Amino acid sequence: MVDHGYVHKLKPGMPGAPILFVLHGTGGDENQFFGFGAQLLPEATVVSPRGDVSEHGAARFFRRTGEGVYDMADLARATEKMAGFVKALAGEHDASEIIGLGYSNGANILANVLIEEGVFEKAVLMHPLIPFRPRDNPALAGRKILITAGERDPICPAPMTQALGDYYTKQKATVEFEWHSGGHDIRQNEIGAIEAFLKA
Repeated sequence: MVDHGYVHKLKPGMPGAPILFVLHGTGGDENQFFGFGAQLLPEATVVSPRGDVSEHGAARFFRRTGEGVYDMADLARATEKMAGFVKALAGEHDASEIIGLGYSNGANILANVLIEEGVFEKAVLMHPLIPFRPRDNPALAGRKILITAGERDPICPAPMTQALGDYYTKQKATVEFEWHSGGHDIRQNEIGAIEAFLKA
């Protein structure tokens, strides 16, 4: 099987169905959300890549120099690589729609692919952190984005999460939020919001 640059798991979907990319958090791998993705969209092709950067043995999609401090050159490299990976597989599977779901570090690479390249028609960003001012991208108009987050998340502070949503709204994307009262953990109301968002 061609790896297209990432070790990954793939479940082929029905012809003409969407393709769903699921992206793990720091220390996760291609198994973290693979089954969840298959449950969410049973007819879709589901692709789950493993991050190609190791941080003390924990897989990530791009390097950082500290908590919340990104290696911007490596983020640019990773964004270009992920965009190419997504486009190649979507083309091979003749996907009707490209959808992304990412958690934590996976949400961050997904968010930045959206910012720089567009690519995804729908995206679920679970506890994302973009600690810089993104460039404007008119190609984001009409994209559908769900952001889920904790009001007391120490890793992704709520004001920065809100600012990211406001950025996408300014680009004329359709943005929904689902908050819970906790931290960086994934809670049941997030799962329900994701299911409703993808079925809409």
